[in-house]
Amino acid sequence: MHLSSPKMVCETKIVADEHDAIPGTKKESMMWSSAASGAALSPAAEARDVLRKDAVFIREFECGDQEEVRRIFYEGIMERIPNTAFRGLKQQPKTQFLYAFLTVMCFFVTKSVTLTCCAPLILMGARYFYSRKVIQSYLDCALHTDMADIEAYYMKPTGSCFWVAVLDGRVVGIVAAQGREDDNTVELRRMSVDSHYRGKGIAKALGRRVLEFAVRNNYAAVVLGTTAVKMAAHKLYESLGFRRMGQSDDYTLPGMSRTPLERLFFQIRYSRYRLQLREE
Repeated sequence: MHLSSPKMVCETKIVADEHDAIPGTKKESMMWSSAASGAALSPAAEARDVLRKDAVFIREFECGDQEEVRRIFYEGIMERIPNTAFRGLKQQPKTQFLYAFLTVMCFFVTKSVTLTCCAPLILMGARYFYSRKVIQSYLDCALHTDMADIEAYYMKPTGSCFWVAVLDGRVVGIVAAQGREDDNTVELRRMSVDSHYRGKGIAKALGRRVLEFAVRNNYAAVVLGTTAVKMAAHKLYESLGFRRMGQSDDYTLPGMSRTPLERLFFQIRYSRYRLQLREE
């Protein structure tokens, strides 16, 4: 049976944005060309790819990777602050209407064109402030739980694992799989790619590695939850075979206090995805 992590993990519902049914074992590395298609590489092809400059090497996490892994995770999450504050507003029509109403009310109350013109800037500034506050609280939670001891949370428990993508000798991407014994599924977590190496198919290769792991370990399905704003992230999951199972506009991210002001200036859409591997 699959065992879960030894402690409660601060759940990752933020998956870093990236542009872009399958066998594999937990204790093996793999080569995946960044230009590869959906087919798995043969050993001969893997050997040739080692010599290619754009070859991406997917291997298990090692203790020496900790600093680079945390850096990639930190930078990926911090990118979400402006995305959530500004792009995320497009997903919130009720909030758009409320902000427009407040701007009109500002004019009727103050009779000042200057203050009315400043009102949208003030509202956007407040959204940025609360997005930064909530996401930094979430990040602090994550960096002090599973991302503080990847070995204990992902490498030691049976049914879980953590991988890194290496390009030109540098760690450029990360992903985790956490087994859930209660429903025989594995959760894809912590996926992030260094912003300097995106657009090379690294995220898709990492995602496939989790799918391979799930098949070899006899899981029934792979699941994930994400608050990604960019459509590219959702297209990536769909290209891997995931189906959206539902979404919520009233999701509470770890680190949220749910005060009236926070609810006014911070909203986030949470989407659930599932890839069924076999029937139970």
